[in-house]
Amino acid sequence: MYFGFTHGKAITTFYEGDYEQLLIDGGFNSGSSAYFSGGINAWKNLRDGKYVFPPFIQNNVTPSVANNKPLQQIFYGAPGTGKSHRIKEIIKEHGIDEKEQVIRTTFHPDSDYSTFVGCYKPIMKSVPQTYVVEGNEKPVMADKDNQATKEEIVYDYTPQAFVQAYTKAWTTDKPVILVIEEINRGNCAQIFGDIFQLLDRGDDGVSEYEIKPDKALENYLRDYFAGKDDVPEDIRNGKIMKLPGNLYIWATMNTSDQSLFPIDSAFKRRWEWKYMPINNHEDKGYQIEIGDAKYDWWGFLVRINHVINDTTNSEDKKLGYFFAKAKGKTIDAEQFVGKVLFYLWNDVFKSYGFDDPIFSKGDNKKFEFSDFFMNDGNPNTDTVNLFLRKLEETIKMEGLPLEIIKDKQNEAQPDSEPQEAEA
Repeated sequence: MYFGFTHGKAITTFYEGDYEQLLIDGGFNSGSSAYFSGGINAWKNLRDGKYVFPPFIQNNVTPSVANNKPLQQIFYGAPGTGKSHRIKEIIKEHGIDEKEQVIRTTFHPDSDYSTFVGCYKPIMKSVPQTYVVEGNEKPVMADKDNQATKEEIVYDYTPQAFVQAYTKAWTTDKPVILVIEEINRGNCAQIFGDIFQLLDRGDDGVSEYEIKPDKALENYLRDYFAGKDDVPEDIRNGKIMKLPGNLYIWATMNTSDQSLFPIDSAFKRRWEWKYMPINNHEDKGYQIEIGDAKYDWWGFLVRINHVINDTTNSEDKKLGYFFAKAKGKTIDAEQFVGKVLFYLWNDVFKSYGFDDPIFSKGDNKKFEFSDFFMNDGNPNTDTVNLFLRKLEETIKMEGLPLEIIKDKQNEAQPDSEPQEAEA
């Protein structure tokens, strides 16, 4: 290696691309090839101003995000608290290219190791065809001079979100972020498999323990990293896998879904946990519009979350500000009934009962979910308004009115009558 480094200039001048011949000429044994190439690459990097000396120093870059953001963290909280939105904000704040540096995936009950890491899949691919040359007894396979190809279904290794992020991170100095939405909707132990071991990171952000990929993944990694001399050799040849220091894995988790797939404590310890509280986003100014009446979205959330907390004694079932997406800052009757009230009736109070006074519509009768619909399936705005006003009357909040009074006939008149136009 020392010889390769100190004679790098002469070697790259006279033996560029044919180092094996130089080893033979110099009387080196074949086992010296890796060290020899490492020395030459070190000289190249010094020449090019990269100051990276493989294989001693791996790709332990310290991107701008690394100063104050964990490499692995889970954003968790009630539905609609803006977990995914917060990740997008961080990405934007640090000038990270969403298309080039961010890989996204979503876990679900059918997710497994192959859908997260990769596997062989049938794909359409241009395959060289045989052709007949006059005078030859056997057909000849197409080559670069004869591009006879045909689209056929072949089996090829298809990298998924994790491998896409992993390979990208090893070949750039920029931060690469793998975003996993709804991480607890999948079986993490099954999905991560042996990758779990890579989540233990050192101070430099590189995995403290390595894993050996299966043969299919090893072959893919070796082909992908071929010619990328800045990647450490043991990573480049696909024999082992380690997470580089610029690969971030961030995930979101709705606490109300935590029973879907439990996450074991050993897995949890590998992550930083960022709680997302329910906050008022006054700058958004969301409103509920039911017929001619309008209601303040935040006023509704404060009241209904108060009832949810008293009934369930839990934060998990509360609603966050972004639970419903407002079109033009307005949540219409159809969205309010179909998403908000449906969630309250079927995912919150169904298990605890409808004993709170807000569910009483008079004459010892309670609101039923079917009351909020007309015979044709459209929202019954009269019943929805009755429920919202009942909520405001029952849960009084000083200085936080729920209904926004809109009466066009009683709007303030101008101070003076308009002047007639001069002749």
